[in-house]
Amino acid sequence: MNKVIILINRLSDQPSADEIDVLDQVEAVEKGLDELAFSHEREFVDTNLDTLIDKLSGEPDGIAFNLVESLNNSGGLVYFIPALMESMNYPITGNPSDALFLTTQKPLAKKLMLSRNIPTPRWWAATDPFDPDPDKMYMVKPSREDASVGINDENVFSGSDRGALEKFHNRWGDHFFIEEFIDGREFNLSVLGGPDGPEVLSPAEILFKNFPQGKPAIVGYAAKWDESTFEYRNTVRTFEFPESDRTLLDELIQICHQCWSAFNLRGYARVDFRVDQNNKPYVLEINANPCISPDSGFYNAALRSGYTFTQIVQRIINNR
Repeated sequence: MNKVIILINRLSDQPSADEIDVLDQVEAVEKGLDELAFSHEREFVDTNLDTLIDKLSGEPDGIAFNLVESLNNSGGLVYFIPALMESMNYPITGNPSDALFLTTQKPLAKKLMLSRNIPTPRWWAATDPFDPDPDKMYMVKPSREDASVGINDENVFSGSDRGALEKFHNRWGDHFFIEEFIDGREFNLSVLGGPDGPEVLSPAEILFKNFPQGKPAIVGYAAKWDESTFEYRNTVRTFEFPESDRTLLDELIQICHQCWSAFNLRGYARVDFRVDQNNKPYVLEINANPCISPDSGFYNAALRSGYTFTQIVQRIINNR
């Protein structure tokens, strides 16, 4: 039986809530591995990749279970880990390096979506000429971060606010992009690889309850990580849909399959959508190797689809 080396990003000295969450993922995976009778151990990694090479060289028959979400607190470097494993011909779970690179470099992901006719909101890089429509709303996002890092209400602005971008240039330089804000519903669809191809798990919708008029209905950092906030308490997930949503859900599922193919996804992923007032869907982003902690959308979609998490761990190990 192969030993599983669980790869985890080394935490900072004072880790934030989104950093600490990786430990919940580790514990869930370890429980599944115990039930599958795999031996396992944790390996914390950073940009000192020589240490990781030495570790894996001592476990030539191992399997790396990739839970690395950042390196030195940079989400844009996560593709380093599968790239290294590929160069060593070492088995690793989850998505390959090209998929992680493309999905974490958000402007590149947008370009690929457009080239493959995957619907996504109109967007501009930070360095592009930008002449906003004063009657539309827009949203600013960092180019290389996940987990809603850097996202709050001020990221959504009216096209009539001509000075709205200055603070983002000051904060991120040119490492952000702008997209049209889609006023409507938000969906997360989790996708699991398997021997017969990708399987889209039970779709979830994010509900924004009790949001006052004028407050952006977005899943920002507070909604994900700060339990003391209004956003956290009033941003909830549902798997319940009326029959009238069946056509829309089928379309979202079909787009997930497009994304899986276009981005060379493997193992597991999550596709985030907004759907406008005319029921037109737009892909916001593709999360390769999304969070799989017990309170995550992926974990709960798997349970809703009739799987135990141990079965999910087995599928992730097998689909590599």
